[in-house]
This record gives sequence, C-alpha cells and structure tokens, in this order.
Amino acid sequence: MSTIIDSFKLDGKVAIVTGAARGLGQGMALALAEAGADIVAVDILPADDTVKQVQAFGRKAVAIAGNLGDRAAIPQVIATARQTFAHLDILVNCAGIIRREDFLKFSAKDWDDVMGINIDAVFFLSQAFCNDVVARGGKGKIVNIASMLSFQGGIRVPSYTASKSAVAGLTRLIANELASKGINCNAIAPGYMATDNTAPLRADDKRSAAILERIPAGRWGTPDDLKGAVVFLASSASDYINGYTVAVDGGWLAR
Repeated sequence: MSTIIDSFKLDGKVAIVTGAARGLGQGMALALAEAGADIVAVDILPADDTVKQVQAFGRKAVAIAGNLGDRAAIPQVIATARQTFAHLDILVNCAGIIRREDFLKFSAKDWDDVMGINIDAVFFLSQAFCNDVVARGGKGKIVNIASMLSFQGGIRVPSYTASKSAVAGLTRLIANELASKGINCNAIAPGYMATDNTAPLRADDKRSAAILERIPAGRWGTPDDLKGAVVFLASSASDYINGYTVAVDGGWLAR
C-alpha cells in the first residue's frame, strides 16, 4: 500500500535540469537525484561536479554542454538526452542571466542576450520536451524558474523583468494546452537568493540591508531552500497543480 511519502519519490524518472553546473540549478538537480531521479545536467559551463554528486546518490547522470541562447542547440539537448535515457519525464528550466543598467541606457544586446536565455530557451526547450513526452504517450512535469520580478517591476533590469514576467505567463499557457495530454507545468519564483546573479546586490551594503529588512525570514535564500518545492512540483504529489507559480521567498511578497 502506497503512502503520501511515496508520491514524492522520483524513482525511475529522468529529469533535465538547465543551468545545473552551479547555484540554484545544481541544488535542484541534486534534490531531484536525492528523491530518486536520474539527471541530465545542461549548462554552458562544465557540469562534472554536479554529475559526480548525483552519482554519489546512486543515480545515473550525464552532462550536456550547450549554449541555450542558440536555438539550434536546443533540439540536440533532447536528442542527446534520449541517447542515454529511454524516456524523459521532468524538465527544470533554470538557466538564466541578468544584466543591470538604467532603462534609458539599456542596450539592444543586453535585451537580446537575456531574453534569449530566459524566455526563448524556456519556450523552445519546453516545446521539444513536450513533443517527446506526447509522442511516447507518457506524462511529464515542467518546472520553470520565475522570479520576484514575475510579480514586480524592479529597477535597472528591464530585460530580466520582461523575461521573468513572460515565464509566468508561458507557464500558464503550457498548463492550459497540455494538461489534457498528461503534462503539468508550474513555476518556482525564488526570492533573493545568495547566487552569482545577486553578488552585486549583496556586495552593496546599503542595498543588501534594505533587502534583508523587507524579508520576514531575515536572510538571503540558498539553493537548499528550493529543494522541497522542486521535488514536490516534479512528483506525483502535485498532479492536480497546474499553471501556478510558487514563491519561495522567505515572505518577501507578503510584505
């Protein structure tokens, strides 16, 4: 007889995680592996460390090097993953970049670079993943990584705000179109996390203090804080949740 704890287990599942070489992506890849999934770690950076840590959990892992800003690379991610694994069950779209500059000075390159990784790649990789799942008549889970700026405007990050607002909308659309085909698509909106993207903010004593003052939890988040959410949304425990963006923010939005 299965229990509620069993519904969180990912034994026999295969998860693609983008941006898996470090930071939040690596943390979520390891969480999924700890829950039982095999991992396809996709990153423009070497993901050997992630592969080794996944294997330490007794799970299979493969690293795929690729620039997701290049649309032509995306079909190859799915094809390479399928060379190793017979099926793909979970996609975590975590790869992302940020550029900071005043709105009046923001360059076309900084706009295009961020949009290319943060939303174009999410769309095209999700599309390729869903086509693969539907073709084999299986079930799939997509977990997109949104942001506090999926809800708020922010300052000095116009392309990041636009891309993360788009991620929340695309998450809802995928859920609407593909729920009937056995695919759940949800998102996690991390709060202010101690990652490379926020290094400039944490280095600015004044800005860091202002941010921490608003967070009820009183601290920056860490990759470990996303583990429970990503396992939940990737597992059968969340089968009736679709098109929703879950904030993991230490209470930031509650203020």
